[in-house]
Amino acid sequence: MKYELAIFDMDGTILDTIDDLADATNHVLEQYGMPLHTVDEVKGFVGNGIHKLIERAVAPGADEETVEKVFDSFNEYYKGHCAIKTKPYDGINETIEKLKAAGVITAVVSNKADYGVQSLCEEYFKGLFDYAVGDKNGQRRKPYPDSVFEVLEKFSIEKKDAVYIGDSEVDYKTAINAGLDSIMVTWGFREEKMLRELGAKTFAHNPEDVGKIILE
Repeated sequence: MKYELAIFDMDGTILDTIDDLADATNHVLEQYGMPLHTVDEVKGFVGNGIHKLIERAVAPGADEETVEKVFDSFNEYYKGHCAIKTKPYDGINETIEKLKAAGVITAVVSNKADYGVQSLCEEYFKGLFDYAVGDKNGQRRKPYPDSVFEVLEKFSIEKKDAVYIGDSEVDYKTAINAGLDSIMVTWGFREEKMLRELGAKTFAHNPEDVGKIILE
């Protein structure tokens, strides 16, 4: 076994959340009379947390007060609509089960609001993760390594024995900042070419690849 701890990103890595994120974003933008966005446009907005998603999605020139109002409306709506079209990527549950059966500790570190991380883990991955942490007050979000360090400390795992699995430039930078190896998945919200240009070296083209890399 190459790693004792596998830390996963959520959106674009274990869960295909983009349709619910796009629907919720457009729902609140419509409320405020702002232009709507395509799913592909919303893909480009995600990765740095919900607040940054809203900042990028609102009409150009919107003032800070308006951004905060849209953000609050998004949070209120998304809490009740975060699991409408969302679904795990094919094969990801089986991979996590295989890792756990081999004795690997599994965790989630996401920039999604912590309420969303906890509810979605319960909805789609009940019993599969030993720990999960999302964006919460008082803690810097990815690419800062704070949440990753929280997981390492909780399980007393050294950096060399942990790996971070994600799909975006934010995830790659998080692994670098935390001093962890990374596995970048190619089925998420970013193109492999862009991730390779950043310097990523290890890629998984399907969930089974993740298991093979970790357990080799």
